[in-house]
Amino acid sequence: MNALLTDLLRQFSLERLDVNLFRGESRYTGSPQVFGGQVLGQALMAAHSTIDDGREVHSLHAYFLRRGDFDKPIVYSVDRSRDGGSFSARRVMAIQNGEQIFIASASFQTPEKGLEYQAAAPQVPPPEELQPFAKPTGAVLEKLPEKLRRWLEIERPFEFRPVQAYNPLMPVACEPVRQIWMRAVDKLPDDPILHRCLLAYISDYWLLDTTTMPHGSSFLRGNLIMASIDHAIWFHRPARVDEWLLYSLDSPSSSGARGFARGSFYTRDGVLAASTAQEGLIRLV
Repeated sequence: MNALLTDLLRQFSLERLDVNLFRGESRYTGSPQVFGGQVLGQALMAAHSTIDDGREVHSLHAYFLRRGDFDKPIVYSVDRSRDGGSFSARRVMAIQNGEQIFIASASFQTPEKGLEYQAAAPQVPPPEELQPFAKPTGAVLEKLPEKLRRWLEIERPFEFRPVQAYNPLMPVACEPVRQIWMRAVDKLPDDPILHRCLLAYISDYWLLDTTTMPHGSSFLRGNLIMASIDHAIWFHRPARVDEWLLYSLDSPSSSGARGFARGSFYTRDGVLAASTAQEGLIRLV
């Protein structure tokens, strides 16, 4: 397996400290704080670890309270709020240095059949007809501030193929709608819980950045302070993150130095696998 992906899986092998207490490792991803998707995914893995009867997560709602330090482990405390006839609820608190950095609620359901409907997937070119997200050339990188250069240079365990041309260093004001194909760079184990947790992980890519599109700005320009405030994800149907997924994104509003974005994950054959929503800080410097 690809070394980057192997290391990512290591982050999702949480250490169990007690019945409802877990510890996870963090990694540097080019930004000064822990990647929000990592905390989302690890918190969901911790909650899943307290579900014993095969119930599957269908929703996760989270708030980011403080920046996480990637040089230190994160402790996840799970509260078993309720186990009902077909639903279970869990609350997760992520702690570093004795302080809460993140809180989340997750709901799990015993699989059952019911009414079926989904919105159609957008009509876009397949990933094979698109170019991977291009990093700037060496000459351009040398002119960038160090923190931006580090973010662009780091290798990631996922590949991205945007449908619309996009240059974060030279953004142009446009309609806040985009689609991006994404998948893991290598084959993953056949573990549906792992794939749900990694779907939560990748759901934090590109989402808040969509809110900057109408303003012709980007955090890589250095004129915006951006930070996730909350994040929600609803799991509708099974999906594998080592197969191409289309992330369809839009942003209906920005106000009060906050931007709001929505997303939908579709499988290669057009099945709606998950929906996301996020509000975050987009403060002009």
